[in-house]
Amino acid sequence: MNAKKAEKISKALGDPNRLIIIQEIRKKGDPLYCCDIDNVLNLAQPSICHHMKLLTDTEIVISEKQGRNVRYTLNDKLLDEYIDFLKCLKKD
Repeated sequence: MNAKKAEKISKALGDPNRLIIIQEIRKKGDPLYCCDIDNVLNLAQPSICHHMKLLTDTEIVISEKQGRNVRYTLNDKLLDEYIDFLKCLKKD
């Protein structure tokens, strides 16, 4: 992973609402639907859409359209790469 990608991921993870969304996806065990997010966060629908767009644009979350619904899953491979990148910054 390059530094620019890690920077984008770090910025996306820098918001408490997005962290809550990620935790909820993990807790639920994938997938999470938009209506589930609405039940967890006390935010207006446009705000939720904004957060989900940032998470999907950075590829932290993968979205998949199913009829009228969108389901969200975590991109574990990307999260592992990000964690490895951060570990490389640590002095042994």
